[in-house]
Amino acid sequence: MIPEVTVEHLTHKNKASLFLKFSYNAALSTLVKNKLQALWSNTHKAWYIADTREGEEEMRALFKVEAIRFSVKLKTDPLPKHLYTKLPPPASCLPMLSEETLAKLALFKNWLVSKRYSNHTIKTYTDALNTFLKFYSGKAVTEITNEDLIHFNTSYIIANGLSASFQNQVVNAVKLFFNTIELKKMAVENIHRPKRAKTLPNVLSKEEIKLILNAHGNIKHRAMLSLIYSCGLRCGELLRLKPEHIDSRRNLLIIKQAKGRKDRIAPLSNKIIELLRIYYKAYKPGFYLFEGQTGGTPYDVRSLQHVLKNALVKATITKPVSLHWLRHSYATHLLENGTDLRYIQEILGHSSSKTTEIYTHVSTKRLQNIISPFDYL
Repeated sequence: MIPEVTVEHLTHKNKASLFLKFSYNAALSTLVKNKLQALWSNTHKAWYIADTREGEEEMRALFKVEAIRFSVKLKTDPLPKHLYTKLPPPASCLPMLSEETLAKLALFKNWLVSKRYSNHTIKTYTDALNTFLKFYSGKAVTEITNEDLIHFNTSYIIANGLSASFQNQVVNAVKLFFNTIELKKMAVENIHRPKRAKTLPNVLSKEEIKLILNAHGNIKHRAMLSLIYSCGLRCGELLRLKPEHIDSRRNLLIIKQAKGRKDRIAPLSNKIIELLRIYYKAYKPGFYLFEGQTGGTPYDVRSLQHVLKNALVKATITKPVSLHWLRHSYATHLLENGTDLRYIQEILGHSSSKTTEIYTHVSTKRLQNIISPFDYL
């Protein structure tokens, strides 16, 4: 009998999710868990994945290959209003671009590639510029002015409740496009940029970190999470590591071409080196230090996120911890241990000391010595 699945768009834990609802089927449950990295919801009694275009395409492709029938329910469960600030409305809501404008957009993308911008920055800038140019598809690109950019900010970005970061991305992309492709300077200094929200980094206690890092019995999972914390790594930096980047003789980790195309080094403790040796003997990685199921390919970022989620469940920690929290916690714990802020800046790879100084606001070492006047009442 061919299994049938009902796919439903729902909001779960304040995140857009795709719920896969079907009658009990052990084989199908194993399939969506392993292939789609689906999670189980006790509330809805169903498996679910993130409601993203990539996630839905992956699900459709899997069901097609496995000959699984499925139907998708219309979205009847709207997202909380604050979540709409994260992404712009789909580009399909706007008119198509002319061939001439598409050619200029392609030239701009090629220019970014030739200047060796990161893939993430190239996609961010081209997507933002694409949306902006579609908004003015009825107007020649050469006729677009500063006033048009201001109008776009108010009539499209603010009107649709889009994020401040997206507004900044548009301004940056438009400025760069007109300077390089149109050879026309946009006076972006006259454009009102939104004020950045001053948020504090999320930090875990040392006890919570220990619970998370010891939660997994799988040595590979434990090694990945431990290395992120012990060296203050970004997720992408961990997944790009190769065995030769471990310098056990000098107790150093070499991080190649990190954010901003910069190399840097981070100190390796003897404890993490021993853990990595045990992992290396067990898995014998080839090209990358942490490889996926196919040899020579890096471990998948979504799989790594699920490794952390499973560790949180095992450690009974209910905070919405992300992998970046481990990096923030590392920096804060270094500061509380008395490490000079300049060394922390170098280890983390921050270009400006101001970025590193934010950890002084979440360090509790000095705050704990302050006696509240309430205690004297």
